[in-house]
Amino acid sequence: MLARGNRIVRGDDYRNTVRRGRRSATANVVVSVVRRPATDAGPTRFGFIVAKTVGNAVTRNLVRRRLKAIAYELLVSVPSGHDVVVRALPAAAQAGWPTLLEDVSRSFARGVEKAA
Repeated sequence: MLARGNRIVRGDDYRNTVRRGRRSATANVVVSVVRRPATDAGPTRFGFIVAKTVGNAVTRNLVRRRLKAIAYELLVSVPSGHDVVVRALPAAAQAGWPTLLEDVSRSFARGVEKAA
């Protein structure tokens, strides 16, 4: 599970990241990445959006748990000072773990390159 310091919890932070962040999309997810100002630099924070179009509550929670586990694995290799929002697309419900892991890590790397 992600520590509180590694989670986006405020709605304003979600909106800022989605609106101003660099987007990178795959068939299963859309990843938005924004670099925080140097005065607010800290650990990289992740947020997740899994809409009803993904499936029923059980399916959405499964997808959200998988995305959180992927973010936890990425924490050891990511640069600090970024906000990341991962939006699950409907195809994510049928995607397996390796596919989601590859999609999120590749999209995150592209987003960080663009945001730098």
